[in-house]
Amino acid sequence: MSTPRFSRLINRAKQLLIDNRWGGQALISLYISLISGIIIALQYDPHSPYYSTATLELIVPYGRFWRALHYYSSQAFFLLLLGHVAAILCKKQEILSRASWIRLCASFPIAALLLFTGYVLRGDATGEAAGLIAENICLSVPIAGPWLNDLLFDITESGLRKVYLHHLIGFVALGAYSLWPHLRRYPAFWHNHSVLIVCVLAASVFLTTPMEPERFGLLHIAGPWFFLGLQELLRYLATFIAGVVAPCIPVALLFFLPQQSENRKGAYALLILWFIAYTVLTWISYQRI
Repeated sequence: MSTPRFSRLINRAKQLLIDNRWGGQALISLYISLISGIIIALQYDPHSPYYSTATLELIVPYGRFWRALHYYSSQAFFLLLLGHVAAILCKKQEILSRASWIRLCASFPIAALLLFTGYVLRGDATGEAAGLIAENICLSVPIAGPWLNDLLFDITESGLRKVYLHHLIGFVALGAYSLWPHLRRYPAFWHNHSVLIVCVLAASVFLTTPMEPERFGLLHIAGPWFFLGLQELLRYLATFIAGVVAPCIPVALLFFLPQQSENRKGAYALLILWFIAYTVLTWISYQRI
């Protein structure tokens, strides 16, 4: 393929990335996730998580559909939010004021925590493994580790009660706070995203929602798909470095992204390198499943 033609394809792909309505699609997915999440919460008991999830699937009328709708809309929200962040970074324009930019970018780690706690609340093999790893990561933080774990997880002592409250109220409130100024400026309307809505509904009807019972003799339990790279990194590095420092690198780069577009090349390069490395680690971890 000639270089000019390849360059045109790259520019075309970049323009499609910028022009797609990632933000509106992510917001509609979030609305669907919140509505279906409220319905699921009416049937869920954090004191018996796996039993609640299984009951929802097998006994509650249309429970399988609502759980699938919540699962796939949440996945769509997170992926579309990543696309929205990528599109923003591709645009050659000045970012918001530092405080407003940090507040907006905080929605990304909050969304990751919401998705992660949703996996933990399933109470299955994946959820239990993810919860225990999260506790150990929190406890690895110097000085503030026990306090941080007591605030966020504390699964060993309190079960999933705190995780449930954060997933239902705490992280949702933090996410709303970080996104509210942005949502006021860029509202999303349901009728503009009918294709996305149909796709999410179709996935909820025809695709099975993951739920893994305990399997004796299994040597490797994989966490959530976006957690696999971190899980693999924990095999080679100290818990604090792999579980706290490494995931915070892209967040810190986003928070302190230079205001002027011409000064961002270094930050962009580091973000791309981090993403490539994390993708490779995810693939290696996936091969162990």
